[in-house]
Amino acid sequence: MSQSYDRGLVEDFGRWKEFSAGMWAWVLHKFTGWVLIGYLFTHIAVLSTALQSPEAYTQTLHGLESLAVVRVLEVGLLAVAVFHILNGVRLLFVDLGLGLDLDVQEKSFYAALVLTAVIVVASVPTFMEGVF
Repeated sequence: MSQSYDRGLVEDFGRWKEFSAGMWAWVLHKFTGWVLIGYLFTHIAVLSTALQSPEAYTQTLHGLESLAVVRVLEVGLLAVAVFHILNGVRLLFVDLGLGLDLDVQEKSFYAALVLTAVIVVASVPTFMEGVF
């Protein structure tokens, strides 16, 4: 027997305070997916300089890597990619019927966040080497 559920207005942005861990996982997974798609177009644009000449490609890469803001964006890209991968693996387990309890799903979401933070913080020195 189905019940009707008042979901409220989509435009009611004040409802974000009611979000559970599962809703935040959904929102962050969609956001990181769109960021990765955006990065893909940027990556293709940089790779297309190789069609002009190998020197133009090398010059573009050296020019980009010399900018501190690009290095910071790379750290952000790493954070986005790692969270998207870990949350995707978490969702795969849920789809396979493992960890269906809400408590387990909530803990696995927070574990994905913590693991993402640890990996990103550990990689910051590698990305920032030689910038400052």
